[in-house]
Amino acid sequence: MSTRDVVVTGLGATTPLGGDAPTTWAAALAGESGARTMDNDWSEKYGIPVTFAATIKEDPSEKLSRPETKRMDPSAQYAMIAAREAWQDAGAPEVDGDRLGAVVSSGIGGIWTTLDGWDTLRERGARRVLPMTVPMLMPNSAVAYVSLELGAKAGAHALVSACASGAEAIGYGIDMIRAGRADVVVCGGTEATIHPMPIAAFAASRTLSLRNDDPAGASRPYDVDRDGFVIGEGAAVLVLESAAHAAARGARVYARLAGVGLSSDAYHITSPDPDGTGQVSAMRRALDDAGIAGRDVVHINAHATSTKVGDLTETRSIRTVLGEETDHVQLSATKSMTGHLLGGAGALETLFAVKAVHERLAPPTINVANPDPELQVPLVRDEPARLPDGDIAAINNSFGFGGHNVALAITNG
Repeated sequence: MSTRDVVVTGLGATTPLGGDAPTTWAAALAGESGARTMDNDWSEKYGIPVTFAATIKEDPSEKLSRPETKRMDPSAQYAMIAAREAWQDAGAPEVDGDRLGAVVSSGIGGIWTTLDGWDTLRERGARRVLPMTVPMLMPNSAVAYVSLELGAKAGAHALVSACASGAEAIGYGIDMIRAGRADVVVCGGTEATIHPMPIAAFAASRTLSLRNDDPAGASRPYDVDRDGFVIGEGAAVLVLESAAHAAARGARVYARLAGVGLSSDAYHITSPDPDGTGQVSAMRRALDDAGIAGRDVVHINAHATSTKVGDLTETRSIRTVLGEETDHVQLSATKSMTGHLLGGAGALETLFAVKAVHERLAPPTINVANPDPELQVPLVRDEPARLPDGDIAAINNSFGFGGHNVALAITNG
């Protein structure tokens, strides 16, 4: 490895599949679904047509103190839980605060705090609005708390790019280390939007699945009967280090984050460019940045939200980039199990791709009973798939409303 190399030494998560990274990964390999009927009256009270979501598996109060839960929006709570786990998983590295950075993003931020504050103002008056409301609702709240927790002084950043936010945060963390700004960066994404207003808004845009009678089977990327995504919540955080810093302290290394590719469609506020031009550019830039060829890529964790247009646009883009090398790729669409964590999705799926490379095991895609005949990439269905020996590479794709495209290239060495 060169001094420019960035490696992953710590992983943390709290998700619809589990309260930590190992539990989440084990559930993904087992093909479990985190989607479930919500225990509330939102459908009856507000006329919301969706009654299920991929809700968090473990209540934050099981790992955070009461004062912490009172002063943090759920999005920050999830991030803090994941960051603490990742930091301990990395061995709590000794690093000067001026050489430690944090990048934790959210696509929407503290929506619960924002809407609860508005309700309080309308119903009880200005004097009852909590003085901590602004620090709780701001999109950088999660990274601010993480930086405070760890003493990260090299920079605390919160990039917002909708559903690509978590992946872009990791890309920025890579750039911080490469640029010499930091030796260690804690980075990832978080989201807590399972609230009646966002769900109603997504339902109004006709992007959510309406399979109320079968929550676990609702997210079905690449199935001919897919009808939209399942909204999810949670966070994932990775500890990145320069290869030299990790080697000097004898750290365990999961994988190398070898390449970053960014682009924007400049096409439509919500729909991807049907030609996939921006997605193609992001993947090619990630491969070029990593110095690897299409033949090296054996696994892709797809953005694959389970929408009619988006899923196939991505697979066409993959084949455009990899050509005939696509035929030996193992494609996983893990949102079939986790639901769509929005700003947290890219971080969680990068974690999955890192684990896939490290363990040489691609997680399955569930609920694909009738694969779309236009699917152009070999899909891992129902059971994990073994990845080959030797030097291998994976790509994680993340795309967001507004035309944001992020591709990360991950290798085993």
